Amino acid sequence: MHTGHIQLEQVLPAEIENRSFEIIQDELAAMGKVLDPVQDLLIRRAIHTTADFDYADNLVFSEGAVEAGLNALREGAVIITDTNMAWSGINKKKLANLGGEAVCFMADESVAARAAASGSTRAVASMEKAAELYGNASRPCIFAIGNAPTALVRLYELVQEGRISPALIIGAPVGFVNVVPSKELILTLPHTPYIVARGRKGGSNVAAALCNALLYQA
Repeated sequence: MHTGHIQLEQVLPAEIENRSFEIIQDELAAMGKVLDPVQDLLIRRAIHTTADFDYADNLVFSEGAVEAGLNALREGAVIITDTNMAWSGINKKKLANLGGEAVCFMADESVAARAAASGSTRAVASMEKAAELYGNASRPCIFAIGNAPTALVRLYELVQEGRISPALIIGAPVGFVNVVPSKELILTLPHTPYIVARGRKGGSNVAAALCNALLYQA
């Protein structure tokens, strides 16, 4: 289709996503990028969500992280997010089909009260609430952090304190203040599976996209 000097590609609505993934595959090949087959779908979905090919390089996976995430989802995992935006982006129907659920405690009155009393952020308080609810390992937990580095730092501390053992941490906060160090802390955890968007880039959309990439495989 021509609109003046601008050429539009003719793609049926049902084929737009498939066409997008074809373009991503072609551009990765042109860049000489060969993705690990186990990580491939997660990296491509992050690129699809952001149109940013840096994710081919800056997504860091601990050994067995994808398998750990898939196993957790198949066992009815609870996904804990640090924003309602990430929570909204997760495919809850697919998650429910596996017996799982997604939760976000950021708007809880108890979390707001705890944060005010301790002088911390709601993100910190929401991680503490998650540890209290799920630290007994009654069901596998996946943490999808796409916004608050304070959540990631507190989660690191809770793991170190033995108060929670996540099945997987998706660490993808975006921004400038303590974002990079918070991710580097997660990379030092020896026994916790993680997928981390190293550097400043990330976001709630990326955290949700990585969850969905796992869900579509599980």
